Amino acid sequence: MHEPHTRTRCRRIAGALTAAALLAAGLAAAPTALAALAAPAAPAPPGVGLALTPPMGFNNWNSTHCRAEFNEDMVKGVADIFVAKGLKDAGYEYVNLDDCWALPERDANGKLVPDPVRFPHGIKAVADYVHAKGLKFGIYTSAGTKTCNSAGFPGALGHEYSDARQFADWGVDYLKYDNCNNQGVDARQRYTTMRDALAATGRPIVYSICEWGQNRPWEWASDVGHLWRTTGDISDSWGSMLSIAKQNLPLAPYAGPGHWNDPDMLEVGNGGMTDTEYRSHFSLWSIMAAPLLIGSDLRQATPATFEVLGNEEVIAVDQDPLGEQGTVVSSEGGRWVIAKEMADGSRAVALFNESGTAQHITTTAHAVGLPDADAYTSRDLWQHRTSHTAGTLAATVPAHGTVLLRVAASGDWAAHPPAVDVAVDGGTLLEAASPATLTGTVTNLGRTTARRVSVALTGPDGWTVTPATATTAASLAPGRTLRTAWRVTAPTGTATGAHALTLRTSYRSPSGTPVTTTLPLTVSVVVPPPTGTSYLSDLPWLAAGNGWGPVERDTSNGEQAAGDGRPITVGGTAYAKGLGVHAPSDVAVYTGRRCERVTADVGLDDETGALGTVAFEIWADGVRVATTGVLTNAMPAQPLTADVTGAQVVRLVTTDGGDGVDYDHADWAEARVTC
Repeated sequence: MHEPHTRTRCRRIAGALTAAALLAAGLAAAPTALAALAAPAAPAPPGVGLALTPPMGFNNWNSTHCRAEFNEDMVKGVADIFVAKGLKDAGYEYVNLDDCWALPERDANGKLVPDPVRFPHGIKAVADYVHAKGLKFGIYTSAGTKTCNSAGFPGALGHEYSDARQFADWGVDYLKYDNCNNQGVDARQRYTTMRDALAATGRPIVYSICEWGQNRPWEWASDVGHLWRTTGDISDSWGSMLSIAKQNLPLAPYAGPGHWNDPDMLEVGNGGMTDTEYRSHFSLWSIMAAPLLIGSDLRQATPATFEVLGNEEVIAVDQDPLGEQGTVVSSEGGRWVIAKEMADGSRAVALFNESGTAQHITTTAHAVGLPDADAYTSRDLWQHRTSHTAGTLAATVPAHGTVLLRVAASGDWAAHPPAVDVAVDGGTLLEAASPATLTGTVTNLGRTTARRVSVALTGPDGWTVTPATATTAASLAPGRTLRTAWRVTAPTGTATGAHALTLRTSYRSPSGTPVTTTLPLTVSVVVPPPTGTSYLSDLPWLAAGNGWGPVERDTSNGEQAAGDGRPITVGGTAYAKGLGVHAPSDVAVYTGRRCERVTADVGLDDETGALGTVAFEIWADGVRVATTGVLTNAMPAQPLTADVTGAQVVRLVTTDGGDGVDYDHADWAEARVTC
């Protein structure tokens, strides 16, 4: 799906050969014969009754790719950890191999040969080990002549029935069927042929169509496979995860028991996102009823990773037997409300903050589809705490965070304390030694009175945090608010960047039950840009999100680690200065209301070849002030200028041009700000 120098699995390597050309190439002698590709499909998926809830398990690719650590010992170790760490009890059952398990050539009988170094005891022995743990085993191949790895392992095109028989004999329970080297053969034909081949084995095998959404499989694959990829590959970055979630969310009508939209495997624990972002990742996949396939090496997982992956209350949202995928209620300003109907009549509700700063997100029980009621119970699935509300659902959600609730019209609401909404108004950008005012609010959302209410704000050592108004209230009636102002000062010399504060609220329910709510806050200590004109690649950034790899300073984007880019080149012109990004990208810079103009020459980097489309945008304090429209690689660098007079924060945004993120290496060449 990306640049030739980084192709791995699930990449678009569709050949130009027609079916007739394949016959001429000798594939007619393959076990299935190409005539089978064009044969009418029997309208029955393999393994009717399978995957009635989204599959849960493990796949090695995101953490190991084809490296040597992908081997028999790793796979067995993951199966052991599933049992030892309670993941099996939480619902994870499939232990799946990805690409690189086979030798590059078939044997004299046309059979696949497991790599004897990686799997010295063969695939069946590994499957037997997994089965002995009470788990299920999965494998990978491609609906092409070769798999997606650059080494070119054998694909199943023309060998479907033979390969399916081999998989069944080994004890395979799950097949991921990729899309590389497909020689231009119609996707529906290729995937239907393997469906029929799997069905012919008589073994129940979950069938995962990894077709990347190229041919809109959600419109035709419900009687072909059990799940289908809706997007290109995920990477372990906030930008990639967010882009994929946005592509998958509108497809909710196509999902249901036995047929699921698949936005790709989980990256939780691989290290490219924060714990907050991983909780959002897991929350979004669960409310989208997505397959939950762990993509991290569990042998090295941290307690925080196991805490996310093992949250059974969140897993229950994903595994709800009704099989509804959550739908978007609202998304204005990056404040997402996503609701999912549950089998018991409740609603799972995600309050998701796309933005790089904390935001207050609110909705109502009525808006998420619940009937009118006197009050509702609201269970916070990450805090594991239940309260009641008169109907408003609200939270201050940290940057890139998600509050996941399960809300019901319940007759026992009065047994739970009233929900309180804790929020903060005021600037979260501070210049050292300059006081700033933050105002905290505590609002009673319930039907009963909150008593003995108190609030406290604490900051890092050496900071001055002083309340300017009352911090307590003897009682807080339904709908009433306690408002407290604080003066916050970071000491001279405080390092730029994010710093943590904590707003803590305590109160008692009418029955005397104590409740404490903790709201982590992040404020950024900033310095204004210097007077005159500066390169944006030389200034500190408030935040920098990217689709693949980090945003690069003065090189193109290399997709992996910082510093792996090349010289910026657009339309044959080389630039010494600039930002190298990969759509979708968002770089925020503090301008402190001191700057007037941002300029850049923008375009797709020449290293993308003839592929890729992007659009460049400049935003000033949440208002888009300049845009290029969609650009292609055939266009030279385009000048882009924006008036940012009076703006506190300027953002450089790069979108995918509306067609996904393939080959979207984009450059903000000579990007400068004048102050």
